[in-house]
Amino acid sequence: MNGVYVPTSRLAGLSEQERHRLLIDAVFPMIADGSTVSHRSAALLHELPLPTGGFDKVHVTRRRRGGGRANAAVIVHCAPWVPSTTVDGIPVTSLARTVVDLARTEPLLSAVIAGDSALKRCDPKELESELQRARGWKGVAQARRAISLMDVRSENPGESQSRVILRENGFDVESQVEILDPDGRTVARIDWLVNGVVVCEFDGKAKYTKYLRQDEHPGDVVFREKVREDAVRDLGYPVVRWTWADLANPAELVARVARAVERAAALPPPRGTVRSTSCGPQMRAHSPNALEIA
Repeated sequence: MNGVYVPTSRLAGLSEQERHRLLIDAVFPMIADGSTVSHRSAALLHELPLPTGGFDKVHVTRRRRGGGRANAAVIVHCAPWVPSTTVDGIPVTSLARTVVDLARTEPLLSAVIAGDSALKRCDPKELESELQRARGWKGVAQARRAISLMDVRSENPGESQSRVILRENGFDVESQVEILDPDGRTVARIDWLVNGVVVCEFDGKAKYTKYLRQDEHPGDVVFREKVREDAVRDLGYPVVRWTWADLANPAELVARVARAVERAAALPPPRGTVRSTSCGPQMRAHSPNALEIA
């Protein structure tokens, strides 16, 4: 950036996202008044997860109907309505507006992962309002689809990606439910119940450190997981587990879950019951122009 310099020694140890934050700090004082940091740049300031790549230019939006442009460091978007807040003194699009902008412009999976994270802090009614305001804008149909797949119950990007894969392949997916035994005692809280009969779990590496108790080792968590899974299987639920490596081959993952659903159809009904543990909103689209907050 002309007129702004950062020592090479400092840049060398920075991630792509950290470099982009420096770029925001460098370019924002030099662009026209009335600009608001938006899109991917706003997502970074709101600390939403996004994949690497695409952080070479700062995105801003100006409140006007035309005149968008791009140069070596900045992409200028234009819109008649730009709801904003501030992050570290920098004007940035509101969290809800940022989610809608991402849903309009990012690939489906990236938008849903960011949106799942945002729903933990974003009023879903505000998100619905921003989606309605975007009617007629480029990418709004894509945004409706992405927002319909968002779910606050997702605990990490791996769960978000898994849920999108399952739902986009026609499975009925209920997130974060409890399996109860015939006496009503909780046996396990699971990531997903698929088609009402198959228990599915995503095993991220952090799972075996997140649930460590005092003076425990990861192997103790693994053992507890085995006991828990055996109890779920004993109630008549097939169990399918996968890791990040499996997400690289979604077709095989879908086939594994489909085979488990077929096996479940040949078994007696499970002896357990299911209880929802929903603690927040999920956005569900029932028509192209309407969302329901569940």
